[in-house]
Amino acid sequence: MKQRRNIRRAAIAASIGLAAGFAPPALADNGTNTAPLRAAVSATNIMKHLASLQAIADANGGTRAASTPGYEASARYIEGQLRAAGYTPVRQPFTYDRYDFASASLDRVSPDPESYAYGDGFLDMTYSGAGDVTAPLAAVDINPAGDHASTSGCEADDFAGFTPGNIALLQRGTCTFRSKADNAAAAGASGVIIFNQGNVDPADDRVGLFGGTLDLPQAAIPVVSTSYATGAELAGLSDVVMHLAVDADVIPISSFNILADTAGRADRTVVVGAHLDSVAEGPGINDNGSGTAAILETALQMKALDVKPTNRVRFAFWGGEEDGLIGSEYYASQLTARQLKEHAVNLNFDMVGSPNYVRYVYDGDGSSFGEKGPNGSSVVEAVFLDYFKSQNLPVAATEFDGRSDYFGFIDNGIPAGGLFTGAEGLKTAEEAAVFGGTAGDPYDECYHAACDTIDNVNTTVLEQMADAIAHSTLTFAMTTSAVNGTAKGNGTGNVDLEYKANKLLK
Repeated sequence: MKQRRNIRRAAIAASIGLAAGFAPPALADNGTNTAPLRAAVSATNIMKHLASLQAIADANGGTRAASTPGYEASARYIEGQLRAAGYTPVRQPFTYDRYDFASASLDRVSPDPESYAYGDGFLDMTYSGAGDVTAPLAAVDINPAGDHASTSGCEADDFAGFTPGNIALLQRGTCTFRSKADNAAAAGASGVIIFNQGNVDPADDRVGLFGGTLDLPQAAIPVVSTSYATGAELAGLSDVVMHLAVDADVIPISSFNILADTAGRADRTVVVGAHLDSVAEGPGINDNGSGTAAILETALQMKALDVKPTNRVRFAFWGGEEDGLIGSEYYASQLTARQLKEHAVNLNFDMVGSPNYVRYVYDGDGSSFGEKGPNGSSVVEAVFLDYFKSQNLPVAATEFDGRSDYFGFIDNGIPAGGLFTGAEGLKTAEEAAVFGGTAGDPYDECYHAACDTIDNVNTTVLEQMADAIAHSTLTFAMTTSAVNGTAKGNGTGNVDLEYKANKLLK
């Protein structure tokens, strides 16, 4: 899920050194020359697709979010382009429950009244219950001292003596947020405030404001999160009365992926994916019209050049990504063990035109972040590093942090990799020295906002990334080297393009 997550990056110097000096594993590609496809896949044509997606959003309330008319119109545009080129696109339908957040507020009524700003002082937890309560605050088994080790709210016994109707103040730690919330609700709490743990964790921020999810079903009471400092301050006061309100619901959503195949060996399927949906707040032209349009143009030009791939390429336009990677995870969940093994690799392209960009490559071998992708992911990374080295373009590493649609693949043991040009994070001075742009500013100041329009796309990096997309797609399409698969999987196998989802095409 792309909401409320931090990106950790390797040191720029190390990343650039890797790009310049790394000797990639051999990948037999039958001498494939990717130059004609790279030349054909141009930013000019990609921008034409983006103009169409922008027009679709403009005509549909400024959004292309899942299960909206804007998403349906976007899908019809993609399908029309693919059919005209000779593909047979198929919709893969799925349903899910979406957390529909409207507003939230948090105020200290007494002592010393204070209002906390949403997004700065507190956040709702995803799948929070709805409610509007004013009640005394009661801390439950917290540990604001020493190592801050906390099991606050993890056991029903923690609430012995808790006064029903109070708002529970809980500390992050040990068990899931959902366990804490459910135990509080069972004890009669009218709401929950979970503050950060306050310890030092090199892998996570355990001090500042954090976001989290309670998972389905929707919680019985409103639940919000806040920083360690805010929680510790509240815990240190006497006779605290709080006002807590969350307006949120869970609504059923029906959406679909679009899948389109080339010819080639089905037992070495190369899935080239990008998510088609935007957030509700905007048209999503960089996020992720840029990736969508880039893989669409790659598909179109492969047909125009009469490319006959050795391995089947499946172009996948994912739905429901902004609601939690729903479409891609559904796709992976439907694969049988045999089908998973027949998936050679997933290439993922999510945001490849950020205005204040960095050329990020996923850290498949774990050399920058310590956690590598499934066996074969290092080969994917090497293909990108080798390509950018040939173009004298420096890159930086970005980790497999679960932010995009590759997650369902690596979670099932399928090798993966891809490109990314940055989202809401701030560009460092070291990055600005290498890639240009403005240090201290977001990579994309319009991330998840109404201003993510066609004017938000940097065509220079879009061209560079599009060439890398074309190169990697064709490299894996033509290779005769085996990329290790997996024996996982318990799905029904209904991702075969022969299944009856064709009936949904109208």
